[in-house]
Parts: sequence; structure tokens; C-alpha cells
Amino acid sequence: MAGVERFTHAGATIVAERRGRGDRVYVLVHGIGMGRSVFADLARHLGDGEVVTLDLPGYGEAPEPPRVLTMERTADLVAAYLRARVRTPAVVVGHSMGAQVALEIAVRHPSVVERIVLVGPTVDPAARTAPRQLGRLLRDIAVESPVVIARGAREYLRAGPRLRAKFRAMLVHRPEDVLARVDVPALVLRGEDDLVAPQAWCRRVAANIPDGRLAEVAGHGHETMIRDAAPAAGLIRAFAAQSRSTAR
Repeated sequence: MAGVERFTHAGATIVAERRGRGDRVYVLVHGIGMGRSVFADLARHLGDGEVVTLDLPGYGEAPEPPRVLTMERTADLVAAYLRARVRTPAVVVGHSMGAQVALEIAVRHPSVVERIVLVGPTVDPAARTAPRQLGRLLRDIAVESPVVIARGAREYLRAGPRLRAKFRAMLVHRPEDVLARVDVPALVLRGEDDLVAPQAWCRRVAANIPDGRLAEVAGHGHETMIRDAAPAAGLIRAFAAQSRSTAR
């Protein structure tokens, strides 16, 4: 199956782009200020199944919802889409803020999830303020390639004037409170130079998920799935192929 579709649930709409075929389904959930276009390279490298990339409400081509959604409500929306349109447990891959959404999908709607991948997960409790998060993000972006900077700037502009409220919705969510309730295998993935998701925080996330583990991508920062996504894709594919008995 391939193509772009809209899905509306409880007054909010996502845009989903589907490509490829296979028994395994990868669902890619973007971070704050981004959209599905940033996953173009990663989607190309996940060639062993169908890949679904999303524009969350108010990002990319998805219309603004009447109110900015919480991480929990966003998870409910994505889960409703998976239940209605995908109909098979998926490997949900969330980047940055998208990792918070993926985490809540696994906790609130485990029947739609085969396993989850949390890439550069936010929000590190040691930096749960807007100035600290923005400072880390700007320092991380400063060393990225011009392609990453240009693509990210375009998506931030498309996120619109309500970006501040969306940022606040991300910051108030407490992922550490639900880690122990994840009942599917989880891979925490970070670039070794990621300033937004420090190693200590990512280790904590992996350690507190019952079936969690940590992997790092050498030579990458927070945008490890945008620039040269092949190494991250290789780790994701290997993790997705493992059985539960050998995943640890």
C-alpha cells in the first residue's frame, strides 16, 4: 500500500504517508516543530516492511486542532489511526517529542504496538524548562549539517504560531512516571553526541522499562534519523527482527 491519507479522531487530524509492503509495519512519529518529511531518509532504509510516516496535528500538512493536544491525547489519536487503518501491531518509532507519544501509545494502547523505539527521548527531568530545552537544542543544531538545519527550519515555520503552546505540552509530560508500565520490548536509541537527550537520561529510560535496552549511533547528535539515517535504521531493523525471548 502507498499513498497519503488523512485520519480524524476526537476533533484532531493526522496526515499519514504509507510506502512499501511487508508483514512488519514501522510507524514514525516526529518531534517538536517537525513533520513527516524529516523521515525521508530513514523510511528509505527501513525496507523490510511497510513504513508509515505521520504529520501530527498542527505539524507538516496536518491542520491545527481546536486545542493543542497533550502527549496522552496525541497517543490516543495515533492509536485510533493504527487500530482503524493499520490493524496489525506496529513498531512505533518516536523521535524526540515523538518518543513521548510512542511511550504513551505503548502504555495506553498496548494492543496496537509490537515494540517501540525511543530515539533521543525527551524530556530529561534535569532540563524540564523551556530555556534549558531550547538551549540544548540550539547547541545540538549548531554542529549539524546545513541540510538538517534547512529542513528543520522549514518544518518549524510550518508548525505555526502555536508552537509555544505545543512546546509547553511537551514539557509538562513526565515520561519517567510511566516507564515501568511499558509491556513491550523497547529500544532507546541516541546519537553519541546528542545534547538534548544525554546518555545518563537515556540509560535511566532504558533501565526503567522492563524490557528496555540502550544503543548509540556514533558520530551523530539529536537528529540522528535525519542526517545519514542508515546506521539508525540498521539498529531499528535488527531490534524489530528479534523475538521477545532474545531481545534482551
